[in-house]
Amino acid sequence: QVQLVESGGGSVLAGGSLRLSCVDSGSTFSTYAVGWFRQVPGKEREFVATITRSGVITDYVDSVRGRFTISRDNAKSTVYLQMNSLKPEDMAVYYCAARVGIPSRNSWEFAYWGQGTQVTVFS
Repeated sequence: QVQLVESGGGSVLAGGSLRLSCVDSGSTFSTYAVGWFRQVPGKEREFVATITRSGVITDYVDSVRGRFTISRDNAKSTVYLQMNSLKPEDMAVYYCAARVGIPSRNSWEFAYWGQGTQVTVFS
């Protein structure tokens, strides 16, 4: 069973940084591809980044490429999202999600979700 818990959200001034963590309490974390998504009220959940089981291959939405970095430590059952040069438009609830197999940009292809962590960016 996969149980994901996000942490690391908070409030930051534009241009600042935050690092989100997603920890799985299960024992099979290394067998799942993981993605980060974000959502603001009234809008659909948006793909942010994803990473393969091994951590070798990553993918990003264009709006965060070069500013955000996704990584994972399978020994700690943790995936990270390092967010630099944050902008007001990055403000959202950020969710991590896991799926068996290859990564995807589609939220509906992820079976397991965390509860989300709020990121607030002040201009």
